[in-house]
Formats: sequence, C-alpha cells, structure tokens
Amino acid sequence: MKPLIVLLGILLLNGCQATGPLSEKHYAKEPWWSLEFMAPIYMTGWVEASQVEDVKGRLLDHGSGGVIGTGSVDYGNASELARGWPRALGGRVRGVVGADLPKRVYVRWQSVVEPQTYRAWVDIPEEARQIMHFSTRRPCAETPGQAPRYAASLYLGLAPGGTVQVWVRDECSNTVKVARAQAEIEPLGPHLGKSGGHYYPQSDFSKRYVEKYGIPYGSW
Repeated sequence: MKPLIVLLGILLLNGCQATGPLSEKHYAKEPWWSLEFMAPIYMTGWVEASQVEDVKGRLLDHGSGGVIGTGSVDYGNASELARGWPRALGGRVRGVVGADLPKRVYVRWQSVVEPQTYRAWVDIPEEARQIMHFSTRRPCAETPGQAPRYAASLYLGLAPGGTVQVWVRDECSNTVKVARAQAEIEPLGPHLGKSGGHYYPQSDFSKRYVEKYGIPYGSW
C-alpha cells in the first residue's frame, strides 16, 4: 500500500509541475522562425544573399535581406550614434519556412560606407537553439498570464570591418547575445562581380555622419 501512495504522490507532483506558469504547453505559434539582419545606425549596408543550414542538415536559401543600417532616416549627427549596436533590435520579419532550428547561417553583404563586400558562415550554438525553442513554448515569468511569443527570432548584426554579432529573443522578448564571428572579404566584390564594382548607394544622411565622425571600428 505504501509504494502505491508514494507513486500517486509522484504523479500528482508531476501533474502540478506540468501546469506551472513556465511549463511547456501547446500554444498557438507559427511553424517557422524569423531571421533578421541589421546594422549600426548610419552604417548603411545591403544584404545580397543568405542561407540557413538547420540541425537536420537541410540547406535553405533565405534570399536577399535588403538594406540595413537605417541610412534613409535622419537621426541627426550631434552624437556618435553609430558606436555600439542599437538598443532596440528589429527589422522586417522574414520567416525561414520549412526549416528546423538553425545550425549555421551564411550571409554575404555590402558594407556600403567603406565600401567593402563580406561573406561569412556563422555557427549557431546550442544555447541559442534552446532559447529559441523555449521562447515559443512557455510564457514569460514576469507576465505569466500572457501567451509565449508566436515565433522564435534570430538576429544577425552586420558591421563595417566584417564584424558579425548574433542575438536571439527569449520568452520575455529580451535579446540575448549568443555568438560572434569575423567575416572574410568577398574577392569578387559586390554582386559577385556582376555589377561592375557598383555598390548600393549610400544615403546623404549616412555620408554626412561618416564625414563628421568616421567609421567607429572596434566599437561593435
């Protein structure tokens, strides 16, 4: 009789834990995760191509990421805004459809302010995949009444000099740094040599900022 009581107690305890505020339940979520590219303020760039290799070894073409670096917005130039990464990470949500969680990401982009073209394969650590996994499966401890995020997010920050910084968002939408890499120069130049050496145009706002402060290498 005593073993049966112990077993019932264990089952009841597990049942309570399974319905706790941080447990994994079935929440409505998208069957994809988002890969977004960004750059420091005024450090205009253009993402030419990107690919994702997921944990199952599948390779997916994620296409061009477009313009990065907010070069079309005038933030003023009274301070060195380009130093460090922007506090608020974000951009156009671009779903990676049909992929499992990422093992590594390839990106090729133009750093327009230099100008230079870079390419890199960036390894995504297990820590990042765990955060992405739980971000859509359990609510934030600070707001237990709210449902988890509807989709996991991965951000690649691309800076002059070829610096790559990687973040993910946890279940509370906090950004967490998970990886860093150094890209190599693409020897064929912009658009793999098919544009005659022409880069994406640098905005006047970006030009004025660089003329005043230069490019803050080493701050990213």
